[in-house]
Amino acid sequence: MKYAPLGTSGVTASRVALGVMRINEKQQDEADEIVKTVLDAGVNFFDTADCYSAGESSRRFGQALVDLGVERDSIFVQTKFGIYRDSESNDIARYDFSKKHLVAALDDELENLQTDYVDFVLLHRPDTLVDVDELAQAFNELQTSGKVRHFGVSNVNPWQVELLQSAVSQKLEVNQLQFGLGHTNMIQQEFHVNMEDAPSLDHDGGLLAYSRLRHMTIQAWSPFQFGFFEGVFIGNPKFPELNEELDKLARQYGVGKSAIAVAWILRHPAKMQVLLGSMTPSRLTDMVAGTEVELTAQEWYDLYLAAGNDLP
Repeated sequence: MKYAPLGTSGVTASRVALGVMRINEKQQDEADEIVKTVLDAGVNFFDTADCYSAGESSRRFGQALVDLGVERDSIFVQTKFGIYRDSESNDIARYDFSKKHLVAALDDELENLQTDYVDFVLLHRPDTLVDVDELAQAFNELQTSGKVRHFGVSNVNPWQVELLQSAVSQKLEVNQLQFGLGHTNMIQQEFHVNMEDAPSLDHDGGLLAYSRLRHMTIQAWSPFQFGFFEGVFIGNPKFPELNEELDKLARQYGVGKSAIAVAWILRHPAKMQVLLGSMTPSRLTDMVAGTEVELTAQEWYDLYLAAGNDLP
């Protein structure tokens, strides 16, 4: 396993992390095996959220840590908050960055996770009704109480980061964003500068360059998905050229195609962290192997082009 700093936090984390959104679908013994698989591979970072299955994912993960006897200070636990779901339908009712909601949500998460602190907490999605001064109060309370050590955001654009950072004294260390060979928007916009084609449209304010400039670590979620949860591209007949290139490199490096897809993200000098969401131990083992693959620049570009992108 390889490790890298997260933002300027001083935390050195595994280049891949386990996202436990779907761990609630497993029985507890299966959840224990999933967590043990990645721990044995050197993964020391785990991501969850208070809204995942009404907290059940965090509860299942927290119990796995207890069952495995994991020392709390040997790993890093991250959660996300700020989404309010309807208690009956579980549908998103609103985003809520009020101090009352955030503090209560974090307390619930600590109980679910069976811990007295989290290493990182992220604002899950932007709340346009945020009172930034009230948000600053919430962050200060969570930090001074020892319940949260580091802070960040998720699915937020550069100007939104700037607005939040103008009010909070804590450095926003990470931004969790969808990225992978099936979702290359951040890369395309950087290539199509001063052009009139669709990829030249700057939808998000130069997220990739901004994150590097501000020393914010991008955490890549859904690294094997295309579109917005439309499906995985690996083994998908919709992407014949990409799968052919993945297969060629997988044979060359002696790993699976998922490992090559992970290695493609890690090859970028932004030093992103890849969030793995599989709940199958064998697949996780294959994905983690991508941390040991060093793609050449040409191999990186070959994959980018095989994914249906172009170079102007």
